[in-house]
Amino acid sequence: MTESLKQKVYEANMMLPKYNLVTFTWGNVSQIDRETGLFAIKPSGVAYEDLSPDDMVIMDLEGNHIEGKLKPSSDTAAHIALYKAFPEIGGIIHTHSTWATSWAQSGRDIPCYGTTHADYFYGPIPCTRDLSEEEYGEYEKNTGLLIAETFSLRHLDYRSIPAVLCRNHGPFAWGKDAQEAVYHGTVLERVAEMAAHGEALNTSIMPAPQAMQDKHYLRKHGRNAYYGQ
Repeated sequence: MTESLKQKVYEANMMLPKYNLVTFTWGNVSQIDRETGLFAIKPSGVAYEDLSPDDMVIMDLEGNHIEGKLKPSSDTAAHIALYKAFPEIGGIIHTHSTWATSWAQSGRDIPCYGTTHADYFYGPIPCTRDLSEEEYGEYEKNTGLLIAETFSLRHLDYRSIPAVLCRNHGPFAWGKDAQEAVYHGTVLERVAEMAAHGEALNTSIMPAPQAMQDKHYLRKHGRNAYYGQ
C-alpha cells in the first residue's frame, strides 16, 4: 500500500514545476490513506529534479515517521492539522506560487470576479488572520489550525472552497487526492492572476453577480450538475 501511495504523491509533486507553481523547493504535496491513517509527503528541502518515489516519506496523524530515509516536509504538521480538521479531503498542496502568494502577502481574500473562479470556488477564497506571536512557537501546526479556524469562524465549506491563503505566507489547496489538490492549486494560481489583472484594469471592479456565481458553480458541482460527460 505504501509503495502505491508514495508513487501517487511523487507524481503529484512533479506536477508542481510542470505547472509553474514552485521555485526551487518551495512547495509540497501529500496524500492520505484514510483507512490506515497514513499519508505520504515530499521530503524537506529536496530539489524536484532529484526526487524519486522512494524518497516520499510515510507519516501517521500523530506525527510519527513511519517509513522513509529522509525527513518529511517542514510543513508536515500543517498537513496533519488539515487532515484532522477536514475529514473528507484526501490530498493537500502548499506552494509559494507568485500570484496567490501576492494576495496572501496583501492580506486579502480573492473576490469572485468571473466564471473561471466560480467554476471551482463557491465564493471568495479566504485569507487568514495573522498568527499571534505565541502561535509561532508551533508555527506549522498552528498554520493548519488557523486555516481550520478561518473556515469555522466564517462559516465556510472546505469542500466548496478547496483553497485558502495564509496571510504573509502563501496558499494551501486540497482535494479528494493529491492530484485533485494540485489541480485546485493550479486553478487558484490562475484565478489569483486574473483577479489581480482585473483590478489593475478596472479600479472599480465588482464581484460577479451572485446568480452567475451560483449558475457556474452548481452546474459543475450541484445536485443536478450537468457539466462534462
